[in-house]
Formats: sequence, C-alpha cells, structure tokens
Amino acid sequence: MIAEVDGLLEQFEFGKACEALYHFAWDEFCDWYLELAKVPLASGDEQAADTTRRVLGFVLDQMLRLLHPVMPFVTDELWRVLTAEDSVMIADWPTYEFSDPAAETEIASLMRVVTEIRRFRSDQGLRPGQRVPARLTAIESTPLAPHEESIRTLLRLTEPEAGFTPSASLAIEGVTVELDLAGTVDIEAERRRLEKDLAAARKEAQQASAKLGNESFTAKAPANVIEKTRQRQAAAESDIVRLETRLAALP
Repeated sequence: MIAEVDGLLEQFEFGKACEALYHFAWDEFCDWYLELAKVPLASGDEQAADTTRRVLGFVLDQMLRLLHPVMPFVTDELWRVLTAEDSVMIADWPTYEFSDPAAETEIASLMRVVTEIRRFRSDQGLRPGQRVPARLTAIESTPLAPHEESIRTLLRLTEPEAGFTPSASLAIEGVTVELDLAGTVDIEAERRRLEKDLAAARKEAQQASAKLGNESFTAKAPANVIEKTRQRQAAAESDIVRLETRLAALP
C-alpha cells in the first residue's frame, strides 16, 4: 500500500491515491483484518494476542500517516491519542517494506471461502448472525487448516453434534463445507425468493444481450460503456447458473 500510494502521489494522481487508501482502510483493514484479529485476541493465548495488538497498532499508525494529507484533522487527533506523541504532521512518512506472497495467497483463499459461504447463506435467507452447524471436510490437508476457527467465527458455523445431517454442501478451495440447514430455512419462501431473483437475472441478461446485439449501440457507444454492458451480461449469466442450481437443489 505504501509503495502504491507513493507511486500515485509522484504522478500527481491524488484521486487514485485517495481511492487506494480508502479501499485499504475500509475493505482490507476494517472488513477483514479487524474481524480476523478478534479470534487471537479472544483466544486466551497471550502471545498471539500481543502479536495481534502490535500489528493492529503498527498498521493503524502507518495508515494514519498515509491518510493525513487528505484527512488532516481527524488523523492528527487519532494519531496523538494512539502514540502519545506531539503530532502526525512532524512524523516520518512511512517507508516500511514487506512482502509475503505465500501469506497473501493463503489469506486470499480464506477470503474466497468466507465470501462464497456468506453468499450461500444469503441465498438461503439466513440472517448474518444465525448459527449453523457445519463440517469442514478435508480442510486439514489445505493451507486453510490453521484458519478453521477464523472461518467458523466469521461465518457463524458451529461444530457438528450428534444428529448432524448435512442438507447442503459447497466445494471451495479444496474444502467441502457441509451445512445442516434443518429448521433454518422456509423452503417455500426460499423457492419464491430464488424464482424472483432468477427472473430479474434473466431480464438483466436479456437486456444486456439485446444491447450488445444492436449494431447501432456497439458502433456509437464508448468502449467503457460497451465493456460495462458485457460485464453486466456476464454477471447476470453467472447469477442465472447459480440460482438455477440452488432451485434444483431444493427438496
């Protein structure tokens, strides 16, 4: 992030630098790392908790320095409280460099698992905080094995107990996630919701296809508009496949 922001500032791309900082702060730090950090902080392992606190503090410190030129007042106030020093205005600009491709690949895999199961839960009409019994088959043979507790915490998945009967499963990143949805889903209401979403996805795909098949549109529309229309069509077609699969899987 530091290298990316430095490069954009050197090119006077202030808007892009702000956008990069926004997405790092909001999407990576807040949405993912803060949530993942809750597991070691609550684990009772003081060494793991201390390491996590140090990383949280370090990243927040560096992030506030990077954000200061575009958010001067709130970052200065937060930084002074965090560090007990005079002002972020006289702090050094971040120069930290670190790269760990293996760790990035591992966490990207975890993020894909969590994102896909969250979408599945949403498709099922489950509330975000609703706990669901689940078995994570074969996770022990993947790089995600050390992250099972984090996955379960983020997804509200409980350990299977006696009488566990999986009624749905997903294969993601080498892990088969089996879920027991008994008593958690109103089948008829879920069917109606999926059919409504499927009709909307088909309509979106049809409209995008009609535009792309119109020579007048493709000849006159800007390239970025045509590309966005293609992306809409691809996304709608992906949704159609997903929703049809879910409908077929309903009892």
